[in-house]
Amino acid sequence: MPGTNLTREEARQRATVVSDPQYDVQLDLTLDGERFGSVTTLTFAAQPGSATFVDLVDGELTSITLNGRELDLSAYADSRIAIDGLEAQNELVVTGTCLYSHSGEGLHRFVDPTDDKVYLYTQFEVPDARRVFATFEQPDLKAQFTFHVTAPAHWKVVSNSPTPEPVVLDGGSAVWHFEPTKTMSTYITALVAGDYHEVRDTYAGEYGQIPLGVFCRQSLVPYLDADDILLITKQGFEFFEGAFQMGYPFGKYDQLFVPEYNMGAMENAGCVTFRDEMIFRSRQTVSAYEQRANTILHEMAHMWFGDLVTMKWWDDLWLNESFAEFAAHHSSVKATRFTEAWTGFTNSRKNWAYRQDQLPTTHPIAADNYDLHAVEANFDGITYAKGASALKQLVAWVGEDDFFAGLRAYFTKYAYGNTELTDLLAELSEASGRELDSWAAEWLQTSGVNTLRADFDVDADGRFTRFDVVQTATEEYPTLRRHRIAIGLYDRGEDGRLVRTERIETDVRGESTSITELVDQRRPDLILLNDDDLTYAKIRLDEGSFDTLLAGIATFADSLPRALCWGSAWDMTRDAELPSASFVDLVLAGVGTESDLTAVSSLLRQAQSAISLFTSDEQRVELARRWEQGVAELLAAAEPGSDHQLAFARALSAAATTPDRLRDVLGGSVKGLEVDADLRWTLIRGLARLGDVDEAEIDAELARDDTNQGRENAAGARARRPVAEAKAEAWRKVVEDASTPNETRRQIAEGFQVPGQAELLAPYVDRYLEMADTVIDQMGVWIGQNALIHLFPLANPSSDALAKVDAWLESTSAPAAARRYVLEGRDDLRRALAARAVN
Repeated sequence: MPGTNLTREEARQRATVVSDPQYDVQLDLTLDGERFGSVTTLTFAAQPGSATFVDLVDGELTSITLNGRELDLSAYADSRIAIDGLEAQNELVVTGTCLYSHSGEGLHRFVDPTDDKVYLYTQFEVPDARRVFATFEQPDLKAQFTFHVTAPAHWKVVSNSPTPEPVVLDGGSAVWHFEPTKTMSTYITALVAGDYHEVRDTYAGEYGQIPLGVFCRQSLVPYLDADDILLITKQGFEFFEGAFQMGYPFGKYDQLFVPEYNMGAMENAGCVTFRDEMIFRSRQTVSAYEQRANTILHEMAHMWFGDLVTMKWWDDLWLNESFAEFAAHHSSVKATRFTEAWTGFTNSRKNWAYRQDQLPTTHPIAADNYDLHAVEANFDGITYAKGASALKQLVAWVGEDDFFAGLRAYFTKYAYGNTELTDLLAELSEASGRELDSWAAEWLQTSGVNTLRADFDVDADGRFTRFDVVQTATEEYPTLRRHRIAIGLYDRGEDGRLVRTERIETDVRGESTSITELVDQRRPDLILLNDDDLTYAKIRLDEGSFDTLLAGIATFADSLPRALCWGSAWDMTRDAELPSASFVDLVLAGVGTESDLTAVSSLLRQAQSAISLFTSDEQRVELARRWEQGVAELLAAAEPGSDHQLAFARALSAAATTPDRLRDVLGGSVKGLEVDADLRWTLIRGLARLGDVDEAEIDAELARDDTNQGRENAAGARARRPVAEAKAEAWRKVVEDASTPNETRRQIAEGFQVPGQAELLAPYVDRYLEMADTVIDQMGVWIGQNALIHLFPLANPSSDALAKVDAWLESTSAPAAARRYVLEGRDDLRRALAARAVN
């Protein structure tokens, strides 16, 4: 039985039967209990005499009418409504109720514990509009949608079309009759309703005015910095409308910050939702504001690429997300104050891609998404960051002007329609005059990451007599690709800073490429391949360059080459080519003066992981002590009130091996450091990990911060305690209790596996593998994914756990998605054990 899955072939077949759907949807949000009213009137054309099905999940139906003919309710089974005897023009009316969600899928309902106000929002990507109304749930059956929403009269009600004046009903309710939407796919329709606070503004640009709205919960109003959100929004519209030479296509633009959100944001047309942690209630570093701006721009780019022009099927999911990822960083640099956004990309997002691409579950950028379960597993570092890197490489190859000219032609030609990758490549090829099929074959349709090294000879005077770039690939994924790269030569200036003295841009092909431009050049202090980060490849420094790096990574004059070197060092650590102690020393030497705060956060996490995962038992205690001391010294030396000070305080919470330092910070001992609610919870979690807080202290902290965020943080702190009862309760809430709110579930799951708690966690290896067999089928993809990723027995690597995981993989009949997450955890475990053996 298909259940909630849908295959690509089923979608193709349905699209040959039906066409031109139109939806009229009535939703009643005033019912008591856990369900809401849903009436769908779906009109569509069809092949006369044919049969198909309509999607609906968790419906309780009272009637199904097809062309005036009442269908037996047994036609609805296994999340599908079977319909046959279709006519040339058809009308299907589905009446019943649907279920509110507490997992962030479909129509999510949340009651704010701060003030008991109610907030609803939808999340439909990938296939969850069918949890709210009856649909043809596939992206190529685009339609117009007319929504009628009955809700408490005092609520804000927002959808894709502009919000109309409500019609007041008896009993304190009202109904909002929205105008039909523009033509769009089901997954980008949206409804947000509740006691939201609203801020209005207008963007006036070359193509006219765009009404803007920013919404958040009432309890977050004191922290809402709407001016900055609207500034980035206006800068984004000015950039994208200019670059695409096309006005924003969906009229108004509302941005709604919603609670308990699974993802960062969602590009619902004209009704964009964001996780409301982006309304910062506590002090944040600049990297948080940069990431929020990037997310705003990412979703805005989707309005054209994804919403206006949409993939035919989810095989081209990567193209949606890769383009938005690229466009967000590009526009950040071009249009906002975050002019070094590509450095942040290199320091964070690209490392995500490199890790994902070296897992045994790696896949081509253009993945084979044969069904919905495969799609949901492929929202990963390859789909987003590797794809964006490939597009950045393409821009370097064809030129920025021709790239955007091709996009403009693509948007114009396919507006409000569906496309495949070949359609985009045709427009880019036409604009640039380049043949792109071979580029697509080697970059988009193959897996794995290449490694680039410099191989050279020098004469007695230290000048190159030969310089080659050597490219390698793994045995499993042997493709050698074309790379457009820059080669930077760096020397120490009189002030001791590493400054680029020469830059060569060239194409690399095959196993070895001679760089004749560098012959007779003097060998510099450091040679950096892929300078400016134009391509997607691992880089390895030659011995002399690496010695220069170890002696002074902090002395780079610019942030991007430093980011590339940080990334290379971390990758070498993961590959057991660089001892974990050397990486920790490198971080301690350079992180205090690192200008990119994204790098600061990433490096502090990576060094902690290097100690916990990659260091042998014999060396770990001493290295952990040295790391804690180093972080404490960085905190003491940081400028009071600075971003670095905050980052080091957070890192100390993870680094501390005894509670004394954390108690001092919590007590306000660090000059200039504001110990606000979020930092207090960070420190409480650290103390919980060490066993230095009990339930009573966590309860007392929650009494200080009895908010939704406070409750989530308290749940995460309890899970970290080294107490058998705490672990048992955490396991129950994550794995067994379907009512646990999704964000609370994530916080608990993230706190379950803790380094240093090996004996306490040992029994959960077998329980994890037993759970992995069934959790996705029993609890769904989002809950299952959360459990399978975060509860995997990695925090205390052991060969015994690896053997048990291997035995499970050989014998299990678990769904492919479950096998994937376990296999990825297994690879991290294998890598940790290999690094420990070397270290």
